Amino acid sequence: MFINKRIHFIGIGGISMSAIAELLLSKGSIITGSDIYESKIVKNLEDKGIEIAIGEKPELVDNADIVVYTAAIKDDNKELIRARELNKELHERAEFLGIISKEYENRICISGTHGKSTTTGMVATCFLEANLNPTIQVGAILPIINSNGYVGGSKYFIMESCEYVDSFLKFFPTSAVILNIDDDHLDYFGDIEGVKKSFSKFANLLPENGSLIINGDDKNTMDIKKPQVSTITYGLKDNNILQAKNITYDDLGHPEFDIFYNNELFIHIALNVLGKHNIYNALAASAVGIAHDLDKDSIKKGLESYHGVERRFELVGKYKDSVLVYDDYAHHPTEIASTLNSIKNIKYNHCYAVFQSHTYSRTVEHLEEFANVLKEFDNIIIAPIYPARETNIWNVKESQLVDLIKKDNDKVCYIDSFPKIVDYLKDKLVPGDVVITIGAGPINEVGLSLLEKKK
Repeated sequence: MFINKRIHFIGIGGISMSAIAELLLSKGSIITGSDIYESKIVKNLEDKGIEIAIGEKPELVDNADIVVYTAAIKDDNKELIRARELNKELHERAEFLGIISKEYENRICISGTHGKSTTTGMVATCFLEANLNPTIQVGAILPIINSNGYVGGSKYFIMESCEYVDSFLKFFPTSAVILNIDDDHLDYFGDIEGVKKSFSKFANLLPENGSLIINGDDKNTMDIKKPQVSTITYGLKDNNILQAKNITYDDLGHPEFDIFYNNELFIHIALNVLGKHNIYNALAASAVGIAHDLDKDSIKKGLESYHGVERRFELVGKYKDSVLVYDDYAHHPTEIASTLNSIKNIKYNHCYAVFQSHTYSRTVEHLEEFANVLKEFDNIIIAPIYPARETNIWNVKESQLVDLIKKDNDKVCYIDSFPKIVDYLKDKLVPGDVVITIGAGPINEVGLSLLEKKK
């Protein structure tokens, strides 16, 4: 469908856009792109022969058959303006990914407020272990493929599916996973009912012969309007079709447990990722495997060989051989609570949490919730808010978060730059401590600088 098509990507350095570009490059498309800054992803695409402009370069649009742009691109973007003036075939990223996915027989769409990238990675690893050669799109770097995308066969397309601005409603799932539903992206959805309405629409995209996999322990997920299709519920409670029992943790917080399917022992799992939340993610991945007739050994080997995706409670390294440095993409209070629970399962001396809130709107919406979970860490460092796509029309300040935390934990401070945070940590850390950087922005640079690694 796209052989020899010239396709230009505005915002090609995005985690999803770059994977789509690589997929189409492998299928014989001629790709160009632009992005606002250089990055490791951009460099990787350039190494594959893709011409990429840093900044706006409207002339790249002139010879394009199709122009693809991300939802973050504003109407005043010069390339987008040129594409409209020339009446080019124009698609927003999610819409275009949906069009591409229709070429695949089985479209496994993994959604949820939290855990999408991890669960997509787990599912992909199980399918790779089963030698099913899936095509993969994930919102993080998956070590087993050393990329955020993999071009496989046309039978299975495993794709992370984000709810923001209703992106996943442009997909065509044959199997849909809903991991959980929480009050995120309220700048778009308004309230939790708006979020649930979107997930209801997503579930009802399934065809009659489709399969739905849902977290039976999550009330918001169970509240949505569900289609009459084959459904597997999973969780820790007894009413689920797939259930985890006999849970234990090792000294690094890795869970080990039995999975029961229809009240019969299915497999025993010892995960190499941390935390209770990953028990749920592993159950969801197992349910996908069951729905697609994967053998038990492939599911077990896939889950046990999975070591995480980049920036999802990732062990970045050790400082002075004795301080563990982790990074986690958590940017919602519920996700930070999972991070906290994971940390509690690790043996350490003192913990230093370095938090960078992601977007002003999310900071305002969840200010007290952020404070309530962050105060539970031993020591908290608040970094400058990462604005992403926003300007600070709310006039929210980092000091507001510090003041709320300080009511219950006085070991909190605001530090206004990453280099200063690194210097502060170097002065405070002692053997046996743990550092965890938390946030969806570039806060991971703190850990990398502490370890003197390159970005």
